[in-house]
Amino acid sequence: MTTPPAEVRTDPEGTTTAIWRREYPDPVEDVWAAITESERLGRWIGTWTGEPRVGGTVAFTLTGEADAGGEVAEPADVRILACEEPRHLAVEFPAPDDQAWLVDLTVEPHGAGAVLVFAQRLVPGMSVEDVDAGWRWYLDRLGASLRGAPMPEWSAYV
Repeated sequence: MTTPPAEVRTDPEGTTTAIWRREYPDPVEDVWAAITESERLGRWIGTWTGEPRVGGTVAFTLTGEADAGGEVAEPADVRILACEEPRHLAVEFPAPDDQAWLVDLTVEPHGAGAVLVFAQRLVPGMSVEDVDAGWRWYLDRLGASLRGAPMPEWSAYV
């Protein structure tokens, strides 16, 4: 089963955000570790180096693309906007068009497990279709990494 498509919300100022919600049977702390610790993050999307702190940057290397037939990109300086362990992380990824991607992750208890709410602000000219398949694939990779299961094939998402 794959992650459902994003929900799209537009606020009164016209900012559009794509939101994916994913439930995991794992405790909040385990999901938090999988989205913040470099070694755990590297199992499903990429790794980071540096000194993480709010307002600072880490060098993030997207490695998951190699599993989709792409190449490992050069590290990008990702700015940490908020970090409230083990519940909330907001980061800003540089984009080639100088319109940074804002990604916001919230982890909350849900029964014996956790729910991850993953949101990306869509920059002008970007539609949810531009990012939906990729983030669904990555969220399914996150779930597979938590379970120790094989990674999903990119071909199932395009």
